[in-house]
Amino acid sequence: MKIIVIMIMGLILSVIPMKESKACEIEFKILKGEKDSYVVGDTIVIKVDVKLTHRSCPVAMKKTKFKLKGMKVIKSTPWKQKSANDWVRKLKIVVTEKNAKKINITAIRECEKDGGFGSLKLDME
Repeated sequence: MKIIVIMIMGLILSVIPMKESKACEIEFKILKGEKDSYVVGDTIVIKVDVKLTHRSCPVAMKKTKFKLKGMKVIKSTPWKQKSANDWVRKLKIVVTEKNAKKINITAIRECEKDGGFGSLKLDME
């Protein structure tokens, strides 16, 4: 009887999907210069908020990569730790692309535990 119960439990556990650990959460928020659409020369101040989902993240915050399309960073603050797993940084960005419909900034954290990804897309006039 015990063998049947163990086999049934094993079958149930093999069918139930295991909960995957979530990647780092990366969010962007425009603090200054928010508009419906942008033109070359517009400046925007953006707050980047990273919430680490693993307590012992092996990747330093300075290894977070930013990819920009149609804009460039002209000033930034260092990463500031708000709590054990919450980091924030501000970026001052200028719009540089004149022949695009959309511009964007993407943040990427790569690690063996899932990493993280966040993106902000803006419309051009």
